[in-house]
Amino acid sequence: MKIYGTLGPACGDEAVLKKMFEYGMTGIRLNLSHTTLHDASAIIEKMHRAAAAAGVETELLIDMQGPELRIGPLEEPIFLQEGEDVVFSGEREAQIQIPAQSVPLIRPEQMVLMDDGKILCRVTKTGEEKIRATVLRGGTLMGRKSIAFPGLTVPMPAMTELDRVNIRCAQEYGVTGVMQPFVRSPQDLKDVRNELELAGAQSIRLFAKIENAVGIEQADALIPWADEIVIARGDLGNAVELWDLPAVQKRIAAACRTAGRDFMVVTQMLASMEYRAVPTRAEVSDIFNAVLDGAASVMVTGETAAGEYPEEVIRYLVNTVRAAEEFRKEI
Repeated sequence: MKIYGTLGPACGDEAVLKKMFEYGMTGIRLNLSHTTLHDASAIIEKMHRAAAAAGVETELLIDMQGPELRIGPLEEPIFLQEGEDVVFSGEREAQIQIPAQSVPLIRPEQMVLMDDGKILCRVTKTGEEKIRATVLRGGTLMGRKSIAFPGLTVPMPAMTELDRVNIRCAQEYGVTGVMQPFVRSPQDLKDVRNELELAGAQSIRLFAKIENAVGIEQADALIPWADEIVIARGDLGNAVELWDLPAVQKRIAAACRTAGRDFMVVTQMLASMEYRAVPTRAEVSDIFNAVLDGAASVMVTGETAAGEYPEEVIRYLVNTVRAAEEFRKEI
């Protein structure tokens, strides 16, 4: 079974990465929502050296920008207080900038989720360039965090120009897999396949991330066009009620098993370990059950990219996976 961490400042030290590989990490993800392969070349080189020192032939997955909506860059984090009014705008100089194409589609009473749903607002007034909303669930907002409008589809191309640039140089950096976010149709995956072919990178595997309502509806149609399906629970948890999310995960997993297609489970698998050295019992059970459901791989994100205990995260993840695999032999 494949076990992935995520590259970031918390595991940017070569010795830390080596220990993660020694514990059993088989590959690593690089989130290109905030950087490029070229800009991340130094940490990628560290990763390859660490894997070689640990005797691991590692995989490198790049998570592309794709049709994901994000807050624009902020000079500094903004604390949004429950009950206060905030203004979003598609204009470049706005304090809270949002994708301009979303502005005309938004109407009063529309809910707005930011940073994987940690912050929640309700739209109260709309205009040509600006949207006014009331904060229902506050928090600290940082730049380039995700923004979602539940029930609203914003037309966007499958890939950005930066995605194409990264695909063209992917082989140069040892990329083994491309993760396409917010897949909406087989055509999205065909577009990525075409770019890989144009780059002479047909050997790079394609991972289809299901993380919105359209992806859920199209799951059966997407499965044949991907090398692996990713059940990306962060944004999926914004697309459905949280108490419905486990059923969505189970249904996608079952569809993949029926089709003989590999699938990955990701997001908040060990979220508490961003700040604690020991996971919760619920998190360990979540990983264990993902293995029993037939997952071909599991992945942690912020836990290793920005958390305080990246090595321990991998140790708990690997050992839980191994325990589940042993148990599966008994049943």
